[in-house]
Amino acid sequence: MERSLVLIKPDAIQRGLAGTIISRLERRGLRIVAMKMLQMDKALAQRHYGIHKEKPFFNDLVKFITSSPIIASVFEGERAIDIIRQTMGATDPAKAASGSIRGDFGLDVQQNLVHGSDSAENAKKEIELFFRPEEILSYRRDVDRWITS
Repeated sequence: MERSLVLIKPDAIQRGLAGTIISRLERRGLRIVAMKMLQMDKALAQRHYGIHKEKPFFNDLVKFITSSPIIASVFEGERAIDIIRQTMGATDPAKAASGSIRGDFGLDVQQNLVHGSDSAENAKKEIELFFRPEEILSYRRDVDRWITS
């Protein structure tokens, strides 16, 4: 099983699209194993977007993601990272496929509704920024119950 961090960004929360985003990911066969709503502070935003620190849009990213609450979640499933990224669509909504989250609802490159990890390595790092191990559950089919990871 693979895991990915998914952030439902301020624009999605403000526009009432959180349920739609979650539903689309669940309908792809992914399972929510952790979720919480939070107001991201500047320090966490800077750590999360650290790979963009030297880019001219870094401060705008930090300002946007801290502008109102977000939902941080962890989805789990076979090929979760690829499935999430396909379901989200291209970063630029104008280039995102129709039927993808960003293609259907995104407004621009910055207000693109959702973040998903781009690799297993980054997923591990990003998940650790937002969740303690005991906050993440897994469903064990062999014993038919949820357990702490």
